[in-house]
Amino acid sequence: MTVTSHGRPPARPPAAGATAPPGRRRVRRGHSAPPWWFAAPALLLFAFVVLIPSARGVYYAFTDWDGLSPDFTWVGFGNFADMLDDPDALASIRHTLVIAVAITIIQNGLGLLLALGVNSAIKSRNVLRVLLFAPAVITPIVTAYLWRNLLGPEGAVNALFGALGLESLQKNWLGDPTLALWSVVAVIVWQFAGYSMVIFVAGLQSIPREVQEAAAIDGAGAVRRFWSVTRPLLAPAITINLMLSIIGGIKLFDQVWALTGGGPGHATDTLSTLIYKDAFTLGEFGYSIALAVVLTVIVAVISAGQYAFLSRREADIS
Repeated sequence: MTVTSHGRPPARPPAAGATAPPGRRRVRRGHSAPPWWFAAPALLLFAFVVLIPSARGVYYAFTDWDGLSPDFTWVGFGNFADMLDDPDALASIRHTLVIAVAITIIQNGLGLLLALGVNSAIKSRNVLRVLLFAPAVITPIVTAYLWRNLLGPEGAVNALFGALGLESLQKNWLGDPTLALWSVVAVIVWQFAGYSMVIFVAGLQSIPREVQEAAAIDGAGAVRRFWSVTRPLLAPAITINLMLSIIGGIKLFDQVWALTGGGPGHATDTLSTLIYKDAFTLGEFGYSIALAVVLTVIVAVISAGQYAFLSRREADIS
């Protein structure tokens, strides 16, 4: 018999089928899901704040409610039919889509160019990132009032053109119906191009440098490396930026209202500004709520379609 250094025989392994002592028995505990009622308070609050008011709002879209009187009449789809005969409503839908598409293309194109610039090896890249992102942290309504003064007939923009001898470029930027809408787009792009830039910079920094170096060694130029290497790997950032800009452009209200109030005339009216005017100026709450329902449907359809398309592209690239 073998004896250990302490004079005791070694411990024998447990026989087959033998159970461990009660004090050493292993207990396996499964990870059970938390009870659903943990979320009940949040769900009740969400229903009270969001779902119930939204459902009531959709109901009032089929009435002629004036917003004050407890009496109203059910008009069915009358409010929606009136939109088809309302030139202001049709123009506001057109303006909304033009602003959303223009912002999406220009803002993201400029943001991508800025991101590629500040992501390079220039020494001032950190300072440039801060300066270019700074407008995005300013309250939009403050930015709009600032630019309303700058773009006025006697504002700093026209004064600068006059000082440079470019009087032919002096315009009534916010008072000319042909320029007002694009002036609004320019102000929004100026403010939020840096926001898109930051998201693109985050995507660029996640791309392995070895991939870029390997493409350069293979003889790919800068444009070829961007199109074949950087762009596919930047797909998630592109998806995020496109979603944010298109949804923000469709829902735009405060900048347009502060810059032009929807004018001159109805040249810059969007669905949001027209909803405000019809509800709080004309007292047509039923009609304005119907416009809001149309705006919600437009946002839902465009954002869902865009997300599905971009997600499919991401899956194909990966």
